Amino acid sequence: MKSVLCDMLGIEFPLMAFSHCRDVVAAVSKAGGFGVLGATGLLPEQLEVELKWIDEHVDGKPYGLDVLIPENMAVKEEKTLTAGTLAKRIPEAHKTFVKELLEAHGVETASNALPNVTREDAPPPFWPENAMKLLETAFNHPIKLIANALGVPPKEMIDLGHKHGVPVAALAGAREHAVRLADAGVDLIVAQGGEAGGHCGEVSTLVLIPEVVRALKGRNVPVVAAGGIMTGRQMAACMAMGAAGVWTGSVWLATTESETSEIFREKMVAARSRDTVRSKSRTGKYSRQLRSAWTDAWEGSNSPGPLPMPLQTLISEPALHRVDKSAAGGNAQARELVTYFVGQGVGLVDDVLSARQVVQDFKQEFAEAISDMVDLAEG
Repeated sequence: MKSVLCDMLGIEFPLMAFSHCRDVVAAVSKAGGFGVLGATGLLPEQLEVELKWIDEHVDGKPYGLDVLIPENMAVKEEKTLTAGTLAKRIPEAHKTFVKELLEAHGVETASNALPNVTREDAPPPFWPENAMKLLETAFNHPIKLIANALGVPPKEMIDLGHKHGVPVAALAGAREHAVRLADAGVDLIVAQGGEAGGHCGEVSTLVLIPEVVRALKGRNVPVVAAGGIMTGRQMAACMAMGAAGVWTGSVWLATTESETSEIFREKMVAARSRDTVRSKSRTGKYSRQLRSAWTDAWEGSNSPGPLPMPLQTLISEPALHRVDKSAAGGNAQARELVTYFVGQGVGLVDDVLSARQVVQDFKQEFAEAISDMVDLAEG
């Protein structure tokens, strides 16, 4: 295909796949797309293991890395915090609320406020210093893109990418955000509509893409569309609006390689587009996720209200980790609490497929859409 995104990243098909699962990243890149590993939540030594595995399984195809460096965070200016010391700031009312919520659904609780996988001396979630260490680790590998979300990337991140000759991408949920990113020196804008899973704004993809393309006209900064994109026909529609390609996430959660639980994948197949909700209940910032008893409880009259980022993560992740474990063990009540980041496109998920098959379906549907448009143009 002739696309500036294909030229920039050295790929055959301008389909970008964000995933926390290394298997998905490798499978998509090998199939001609571009896998992007979500590294937020990893420590540098963990990322080294993941990237080494990808290098060994991607057949030399290009891939990228995504981190979250929030521009605004409640404790960002405090330099000596750890996950353990920050967890001690969680109010007792919030701990009690979560404990009672889990117990009401038959989920075993524990006194600690940290997930089992996190050391107390580890950096807090979304910590900028850890993100920069992750990037330094990543540049020991042949990555072809680094991406950031939740604001303008720090200058250090942009400079590091350019030093290594690697394009820097960033996500934008509004036209003015995209302009700020371009002004800061970002090489690729991912314009993400409110239909998207995870952290997202309120402007729909159908409106946002032409807004951003128009605002950046003549600036030589490609725009990639994101938000609710689950099919090749949607991909073709976004590129007809001026996007150089698409950034996808939710569609990969329903693949056989995904990091999500079997129960969550079953809930995805059963869900409809209106079964998602923008909630602060997971990270402290609005993120779209599958509606469940967990998200409902945080919006209820007995809720103490979500804590600001990153405190909310320190109380939600260990709780939801126990929920998934309990549900997998056969607890039907726990299943009601199971949730994860997912976009409104979940209503288009009919089955669990391999990541490679999803790429092939995108290609076929894209080609069919283009053929249909040519037929229309020729009358």
